[in-house]
Amino acid sequence: MKSDSEHWDKIFKVSEDEKLGWFENDFSKTFELLNKISEFERKKCFLAGVGTSCLADELFAKKNAMVLNDICVEALNRVKKRVGRRSTDCEWLCHDLSTPLGTKSIKADIWIDRAVLHFLTEESGIEIYFNNLRSVIVEGGYALFAEFSKSGALKCAGLELHRYDVNELSSGLGEFFELVSSFEHIYINPSGDPRPYIYALFKRNKECSQAKRVYK
Repeated sequence: MKSDSEHWDKIFKVSEDEKLGWFENDFSKTFELLNKISEFERKKCFLAGVGTSCLADELFAKKNAMVLNDICVEALNRVKKRVGRRSTDCEWLCHDLSTPLGTKSIKADIWIDRAVLHFLTEESGIEIYFNNLRSVIVEGGYALFAEFSKSGALKCAGLELHRYDVNELSSGLGEFFELVSSFEHIYINPSGDPRPYIYALFKRNKECSQAKRVYK
């Protein structure tokens, strides 16, 4: 099954946030990586697939400027209703990141992807995703990922997944991104099932050696 806007609109229309398989109310693992970025609260964040995540609320509370993107209009509308006036320093984007951003001129300091990239399974779509990321993130900016690890589930939300490790993420980003930190984490979903994730933070440099430095 292909991941598309109709598929996700249907899911968000019939499901309460707290019952979604990826619902999260503890963002400590994401902030563990964000806190490695100097003064990250002053930086603009691009949330690659915000869904209805309260991570947006947490970042609004820290005064981050943001671009909130999702393939699903239903999800974006629910976030808009929830954050209210706090959304003034925010750009809203409804875009499938497996297709080119094209003429959309979007720049950000931090790209945050929790459980989006692993839904892309076609090589062409994955390549376009990373092209979009590189077009958005400024030099000196960061890319933060939380994806199903190689030992993770094969499917989620009725869709097949492409699971990741740090090396594959690094390969997708290209030579000008350097690994800052990574760790594995077992996320327990609302049904009580364990979901192994890989968390990783990369920095975009003007140039960096092929030998990536790793900080655990």
